[in-house]
Amino acid sequence: MTPSRGAPAAPIGGIIRFFARGDPLTPGRLAVYLACTALALAINYQLGKEMAWDTLNYHLYAGFSAVHDRFGQDYFPAGMQSYLNPYANVPFYLLVTSGLSALQAASLLAVAHSIILWLTFELALTVYPSGTLRRRVTFAVCAVALAAVNPILLQQIGSSFADITTAELVLAGWLLLATAIRAPHPTRVILGAMLIGAAVALKLTNAVHAVAAVVLVLMVSRSLLGRLRSVAIYVVASGLTFSIVAAPWSYRLERRFGNPFFPLLNSVFRSPEFTTEPLRHFRFIPSSLGEALWRPFSMLDPVSMIHEELRAPDLRYAVLVGLLCLLAVQWLRAQLSPPGELRRGESPIDERLLAALGCAFAVDWAAWLYVSGNSRYFLPMACVAAVLVLALAFRVFEGRPKLRNYVLALVFAAQGLQLWLGTDFRWNSAPWDGAKWFEVKVPPRLATESSLYLTLGMESNSFIAPYLSPEAGLVNIGGAYPLTMNGANGPRVAALLGRFAPRVRFLALGKRLYSDGEQRFPSVSFVNGAVARFGLRVQPNDCATIAVPGLPPGLETFVVSASGEGAPPVQEGRAENTTYLVSCVLARDDTDHSAEIARQQVADRVLDRVEDACPQLFQPRRLPIDLRGNRLQRSYINTDLMAWVSHGQVNFVDPSRGDDLVALGSVSDWLRAPRRLACGRHDGHYFARLLPARGG
Repeated sequence: MTPSRGAPAAPIGGIIRFFARGDPLTPGRLAVYLACTALALAINYQLGKEMAWDTLNYHLYAGFSAVHDRFGQDYFPAGMQSYLNPYANVPFYLLVTSGLSALQAASLLAVAHSIILWLTFELALTVYPSGTLRRRVTFAVCAVALAAVNPILLQQIGSSFADITTAELVLAGWLLLATAIRAPHPTRVILGAMLIGAAVALKLTNAVHAVAAVVLVLMVSRSLLGRLRSVAIYVVASGLTFSIVAAPWSYRLERRFGNPFFPLLNSVFRSPEFTTEPLRHFRFIPSSLGEALWRPFSMLDPVSMIHEELRAPDLRYAVLVGLLCLLAVQWLRAQLSPPGELRRGESPIDERLLAALGCAFAVDWAAWLYVSGNSRYFLPMACVAAVLVLALAFRVFEGRPKLRNYVLALVFAAQGLQLWLGTDFRWNSAPWDGAKWFEVKVPPRLATESSLYLTLGMESNSFIAPYLSPEAGLVNIGGAYPLTMNGANGPRVAALLGRFAPRVRFLALGKRLYSDGEQRFPSVSFVNGAVARFGLRVQPNDCATIAVPGLPPGLETFVVSASGEGAPPVQEGRAENTTYLVSCVLARDDTDHSAEIARQQVADRVLDRVEDACPQLFQPRRLPIDLRGNRLQRSYINTDLMAWVSHGQVNFVDPSRGDDLVALGSVSDWLRAPRRLACGRHDGHYFARLLPARGG
């Protein structure tokens, strides 16, 4: 039986028919769902336990902080990510601490993640509403397969990342709006808007999908008044849901920092405890219009740092562009041909819905490239793209099914080869060994003592928080946003230091605290340099070590100068698949640090002038100085750059891309007068060079 193309159906009736025995799609639908879940479980098992930087440094802590009130005892414990809405990370935290093995926990996550493929199947069926049952199911299965060969999706199956789970809310919302285009009903618009609003509240990067969905809403009705009514319903429903879901966490942030979205949007709310400069992460944003237009084809290249940190080649977007070009050629040919010469039969594709999805996808793609360009935040649209590719292939090669099948087979083969030879599937992984996700061996003293732990670098290691004493506190003093005793951060840190004194410790990666002569990390001088601004110094004879068996070496970034400064130190234990964290007591330091204060003032003045000479590279400006060994350094959140003053020289580097260090002249020259720089960004890489002084 061939379904009617446009027969409206009540939403409740559609749900009832979904589960009804009489629905001819039910057996095929259930078989596809089970196959998708089985595939997700197999992929998760093959890839191993995910132990990414994000998991260790803020994912687990986020879920922990959502369940336990940590505002009174922690401060920036996981860096600036500490205060992003944590509720999407709660399932991961509960699974990790439930007593389940890592494989069991990850398998449950993989089952939840497979739902995104179920939704892709349903969207494909909606786009292909007529034709035989066999053809409809075949079309939808091919769309699911094309969505499943997305390297970004495969990377995250069974992982701690919440990108897939929030993407499922977005895709479900788009699916409801798509069904509303075929069978208009306000309930579908409301439910779709609610799902999308919830997704944005849980992860603000989904906002671009919420905006692009307006294009779908505009197609729900054919009359102007009906379209305006649908848009109004969508805006109110999505906005109200966003407010309800975001309210509990936003209320706490507003009371604590005066910014309900802290640290985001701080250029609007202007909390004094974080930079008020605009935040916009440029890591994957094209630096020119040409780069933006070329992005679908640059994603073919199996190299890192194109649209994600890992190698994730993806040819589906280039294929989509190619099919659009062929469709345009066909349209032009039809316009130039004599009337009646080119005739088309009735297509099984709902062309109005296909046009709506295509336009909404184009708006989403442009907004996504402008805002982030990070494919981890594009997962729902990657599934939409799979449906669009299949639909366009059927439309372009209409009447030539063999050629269409050959083209699709070539696409699948080529993408499969890319996955096999050119894709990194985990940031950091460990084998399944029957153990829990984290096997943390904390010394009894640290497990019971309510100490304040100061973590020193970009690696906050906040995953340790659930395994310490419940009364312990964490403060990350040296991450992307270093904390100082000056300004609004100072009173917060001072209050915590006073509350926990004398139980104050540092916490860093390392098997023990090393003397300076051993040239290992962490060293006494490194720790003392980092904590001196808080009037503290380390007690080398009062240390304890935390062992984390099964945690392999993570991704670490070291900036190495020509003299070898900053070379990666050796860390004992990491080679044996065990990571160690060392913690030593910090005591009050009454040493005269006037010389260090003077050095910092010089560095502040010099780096201020460097930022003013090239504001497009060094942003946000005027961040606090952080002492890293002999370097007085600023880390720039927007551009991933590090600039520092050391040994009388000014340097900067982009460690995320492994670029060479760039020298910007001597400190003395910058102190005498501001220098001029020619600087910019090309192909994702930053450059800068000194220009002669005016009149020189």
